[in-house]
Amino acid sequence: MTAVAHDGSMQIRVAAYAVVVREDGRMLLPHWSEGDRGGWTLPGGGIDPGEDPAAAAVREVREETGYDVELDGLLGVDSLVIDAADRIRPEDRDRSLHAIRIVYRAHVVGGELRVEEDESTDDVGWFTPDEVDALDRVGLVDVARRWAGRRRRAGGGPGAGGGAWRGRAGAG
Repeated sequence: MTAVAHDGSMQIRVAAYAVVVREDGRMLLPHWSEGDRGGWTLPGGGIDPGEDPAAAAVREVREETGYDVELDGLLGVDSLVIDAADRIRPEDRDRSLHAIRIVYRAHVVGGELRVEEDESTDDVGWFTPDEVDALDRVGLVDVARRWAGRRRRAGGGPGAGGGAWRGRAGAG
């Protein structure tokens, strides 16, 4: 059972992500880094107040990768609770986090690959399925790959168990 802060509060973060795969099967992944933690992840992030989740996914892909995308549909919604003690930043460890992650399928319609500057992503690239299997990646990558019909191989690679993302329960 997840521990909730002593006052019963829990932070809720709603975020939107995109699975972008080229015709050659390569998947677009940015590298997320915060403090001493990081890993390859889906392009995406938090939804701004009042922002439509689909618009947030398109905006986040542009910010993190340089690409303009069109969404091809909803893949699923993932729900994850992180105990307060497991939060990355010490100042956030006074309450648990409930992360609701909305994942879309998308394709590139413009833009050019570039690395986001001065933010939480420090690299971005296109990876074959075998290369993705070998990456140190967050668990959401494997959840989304299953939803998209691009399952990771048995055994996986570093981070296949979810890394910083634990206790996920998806529906899709």
